[in-house]
Amino acid sequence: MARQISELYQRDSRKVLATLIRLLGDFDLAEEALHEAFHAALKQWPQDGIPANPCAWLVSAGRFKAIDQLRKTARLTALPDETLAQLTAAETPDSEPIADDQLRLIFTCCHPSLANDAQLALTLREVCGLTTEQIAGAFLTSPTTVAQRIVRAKGKIRDAGIPYEVPAPAELPQRLDNVLQVIYLLFNEGYSASLGPQLLDSSLSDEAIRLGRLMLQLLPDAETAGLLALMLLQHARRGARISASGELVLLPQQDRSLWQHNEIAEGSELVQWALRTRRIGPYTLQAAIAALHCEAAAAEQTDWQEICGLYNLLLQADPSPVIALNRAVAIAMRDGPAAGLALIDALEQQGELSRYHLLYAAKADLLRRLGLNTAALQAYQQALLCCKQAPEQRFLQQQIDTLRAATT
Repeated sequence: MARQISELYQRDSRKVLATLIRLLGDFDLAEEALHEAFHAALKQWPQDGIPANPCAWLVSAGRFKAIDQLRKTARLTALPDETLAQLTAAETPDSEPIADDQLRLIFTCCHPSLANDAQLALTLREVCGLTTEQIAGAFLTSPTTVAQRIVRAKGKIRDAGIPYEVPAPAELPQRLDNVLQVIYLLFNEGYSASLGPQLLDSSLSDEAIRLGRLMLQLLPDAETAGLLALMLLQHARRGARISASGELVLLPQQDRSLWQHNEIAEGSELVQWALRTRRIGPYTLQAAIAALHCEAAAAEQTDWQEICGLYNLLLQADPSPVIALNRAVAIAMRDGPAAGLALIDALEQQGELSRYHLLYAAKADLLRRLGLNTAALQAYQQALLCCKQAPEQRFLQQQIDTLRAATT
């Protein structure tokens, strides 16, 4: 029973939390109520059995635990009677077309009155359940900085009375970009964890895809379609990215028969629809690149010329150092390792990716291909120092061991 409750916590706790935040109107109170509800489940369910709707049971239990706590507080402080009355009132059915508390919570956390970095950090923590260490890894910053951003954002939401709701249709376009960014960051944490013993967490990727579908239903925008396509095309390769023994398998070595071709077909169709619109943004361009990888029957048949052209457009639309790194790798595949290495060296000099292990891993691979094994070994060692994800650490160590053996 404890294992089943633990699995439920991993899968559904953020959904329960989102509803509790809506009902209680307070992040910290809702988090405490969530933990109280699961504690009650650990006591009661082994005797009574798992309820037919465990999430609803947890919401109800957490809500009443919070109300009890507020009643105790009311004896010590001047808590308004109307506050308790509102909380204890029967909940009315939601009449909105998309009744999804997590989506409401994303829009609350991404309210334009909050600083952009605070929006993203708060959403990843509260909606997605990522730790401050994971969020810091996604932003290439420190956990202390992330924690401070989250505290400030919660205070702003409380003090400004920011509503817990999906905005009106007219407000959606201006709020869209940050919401899509959060959904993609959630997906990426499931697709390639920033730290920990496992590379993949399909529950996070599945949740991001579900939210992406809800967003596309809410606002049929080209970039929303592009993001959903990108997630589907990347997620389709999950069965081939880890070997039976749990080791990382790079794209060129993956067994393409293990890819989910129904997801590839859906993603490719969404890419084509998005490309036919006038708003071709970064997600659509990345999805088009992913589609080219998925359409190649074998790694050597990849259309690197077309991919490089798309990366040129993508770098104009999103001039980030990570995009520049990915473009450098693509150019190395098209024009040879020396061409890509020159671009990576320039990025390294800029210093923005000084803690990004994939920069050093890419550099090491190109140096290895050029026969510069000593320099490659140093770059692999630097990548290993920066990497916090166990399968990737093992992969990098294997490359180091292989190079050491070749140079002795």
